[in-house]
Amino acid sequence: MPPKVQQKSKEQKMAAAMAGGKGKKKKWSKGKSRDKVENKVLMSKEQNDRLHAEIPKMKLITVSAVVDKLKVNGGLARRALRIMAEEGKIRPVLISRAQAIYTRNVGEDDEE
Repeated sequence: MPPKVQQKSKEQKMAAAMAGGKGKKKKWSKGKSRDKVENKVLMSKEQNDRLHAEIPKMKLITVSAVVDKLKVNGGLARRALRIMAEEGKIRPVLISRAQAIYTRNVGEDDEE
């Protein structure tokens, strides 16, 4: 049997508890932060030229793809895609309330 260990008195236990303190408080992380992008709300001449040159060549055309490529506002990209679809430069694949998906016009409506 191991030898008995002398127990501390109540005063010694309280003094040890008070001396320890709480330590440092946990610091909460600030979370992940993204850089705020300043997209244009009006299209410049160069952006308009790029829109008419590059967008009809893309296989999958969405509003977010146009926003990333041309650095324009989402509403402006939606409007531009709608106008290009009316002109016949691109063809709508799926248009729902939330998402519009277009594709390039290949063969000028051969399938219909």
